[in-house]
This record gives sequence, structure tokens and C-alpha cells, in this order.
Amino acid sequence: MSRTTRRQLLKGAALSAGAAALLPAENWEGSPALTLSNDRLKVTILQRGASVADLVLAGDPEKLSPLWNPVRMNRELGRDTQPSSSVGHFVCVDGFGGVSPEERAAGLTNHGEAHLREFQVQSRKQGAVAELTMTTILPVVQENFQRIFRLVDGEQVVTVESTLENLLGFDRPVQWAEHATVGSPFLESGVTVCDVSGSRSQTRPYQQVTNPATGTTRRLISGRDFQWPMAPGLDGKPINLRATPDAPHYLDHAATLIDPALEFGWTTALNPRRRLLLGYVFRRAEYPWLQTWGNYPSTGKFARGMEFSTQPYDLPRRDTAAMGTLFDTPLFRWLPAKSKIQTRFLFFYTMVPAGFTKVDSVRLENGRIVAEDRSARLRVVLPASQTL
Repeated sequence: MSRTTRRQLLKGAALSAGAAALLPAENWEGSPALTLSNDRLKVTILQRGASVADLVLAGDPEKLSPLWNPVRMNRELGRDTQPSSSVGHFVCVDGFGGVSPEERAAGLTNHGEAHLREFQVQSRKQGAVAELTMTTILPVVQENFQRIFRLVDGEQVVTVESTLENLLGFDRPVQWAEHATVGSPFLESGVTVCDVSGSRSQTRPYQQVTNPATGTTRRLISGRDFQWPMAPGLDGKPINLRATPDAPHYLDHAATLIDPALEFGWTTALNPRRRLLLGYVFRRAEYPWLQTWGNYPSTGKFARGMEFSTQPYDLPRRDTAAMGTLFDTPLFRWLPAKSKIQTRFLFFYTMVPAGFTKVDSVRLENGRIVAEDRSARLRVVLPASQTL
């Protein structure tokens, strides 16, 4: 981090109580990190990968983050730990999934380059908005990538605006996924549920039922269409993919098409026992798919990906190009020659009323986020002045 950047960040410490500020953190699990915070929310963002590593409500005495922390989990299991940027919510661009042998030989890795790159950092406070701008170059695919995080005084909503620039003189199909992942202890067996604004779904095709390395077993029939959330199980019984399973030793994989009738898609993770809700809202035209990845080993160290993306599964680009479409929807996005494309989404973290057990809808209306549990006749309303 440059001296200029550090001075800018430290200047934020002088802001009045309750105002959004950007402060340096020495490290997060061994990685250099920045903290974007106000009197409602504290967000930790890694300089490597621009990954959202930690998310805590200011008023939560347990300081429980919903985000997946595999570094901590490995340490708690007595395993070797290394700093990582593939944690919490990391971005997969340009690439989502594996790579071809030729791409690997050229230096491209799984899930693209961005989550492994060091980002240059700039910050500013403009009015009520604290803004963190992070930029990097993706040398193998020859693209520039910029990420802007914004947090407003008194709000518990973070807006993320990203720009991908093609440095080459030809159009190309790009792969882009927001690898939003929740983990234990927020992700709790028999308690935590996830919802999404879609119904038309498919289980991911696979070859191997059991993973000998982890002992996890597939529960879902390979490559079968279904209506969310009831997926076809190998034993012939339907499995409710909203729920975190009991007696865990499972690996689930499925894709859901975001409702084409919606301008803004959404996905949520709710722990009703702790009364905590994490939610994402995004432009459906930019992220038409959501991949559900549920890793539930018998150790109890769970992870669940709520991965909204340009494609249904994390697959090499050759595979998505060959498939072309699924459910009449493209599996990649075009990045024109010497041009830029953008995405914009927001995430929120909040307490919910007692009895709030599911999310039926999430809406943006009149500068607010409204999340509803219709059966309980309950809703959560949050100010969200930085809309999509």
C-alpha cells in the first residue's frame, strides 16, 4: 500500500461517529486488508483479489460474519493454513471454473486471474458516501479490471460497481461470476436456508458420486431439470435445496435461471435461529444464472456458494461455448474489441424479526430494499440510496 493511500485511509479515522469511513487493517488471516465501515456495518476487503473477506454488523455482540472463511476452518481442524484470497465473496473473471491444457500452459488458472491479483487502491469520502476504488490488470487475458465499493452513512448496504476493459482488438466471450459464499457457523445444519429469484433449474452433470478426498457424496441425480427448490435425489425422493442438510456428508451442485421477467435478480442466506440475513441484488441482464454449490462435509465446516454469474456452472470456456445456451439463455457475455463492459450489484446484512423464516421476494423501491416473508407477513426494510 502506498504512503499516499495510507494517508488517505487514516484521514477517514477523523470522521464523526456513525459516518462511513475507510480504515486500514493490518491483516485479515495473514492477508493485507482494508476496512470499510460505519455505525451499522463493517466490511473487510482484501487487497489481493479485492475479495470481501468479512462482514459484521456493528451491533452484533458475537461479531458473526456469514462469509466462508476456509483459513479459519482449516486452523480449527488442525490443518496447515496459508493466506488465501479465495474466501468469502471473491470474483471470478475472466474465467469461471477450470481451464484447458493450453490455457494452463499460458499461465491461466481456475476461476480467472482477478482473485489472485494485487489491486491498486484509491479512496475518497464524498458527502455521505465512502468509496473504495480497486484496479488491476489481468495479464494473461489482456484485460483491465476495476472494482468500486460504496458504503453510505447510516446504511448497511454495500454497492459494488465493476468494469472490465478489453485491451485487444477483437470481440471475445467472457466468463464472469460473483463467487458469493457463506460458511459455518452462520451456515448451520438444519437451520440456515437460501432462497433465489428463480425456479427453472438443473442439477449439474457429474461422473463420480463420492469424492474420496473429502468423503462427501452426491445426493442429486446427474443432469436433471427441476423446479427450484425441490431437486431429484438419487434415492428417488425430492431434496429441498433451500435447507442446509442434517447428518452432513454431502456435495450438492445445481444451477437456477434467474427469473427472466425480473429486472433485478436476488439471492439470500438466512439463519432464522440467529435472526441474521445476507442478501444480494443484481441486474438480471448481467448475471442471468445462479450456481448453488453446497459442500457439507462431516467435519461440520460447511460452505455454500450463491454464485450469480454469466453461466450456470463453473466450466472451462470451451465447454460453455460448445453448449451455447441452456433454457434458451446464453452461457457467456460478449466483451467487444477495445471496449468496456460493466456490472453493478449490492449486498446487505441485517437482523430480521422473530418468526422470519424465508425470503419470498427482495425489491428495490423508492431508495429502499424490501425483503418479505409473505407467509409470516413480515418484512425487512433497509435504506439503500445507492441503487442499481
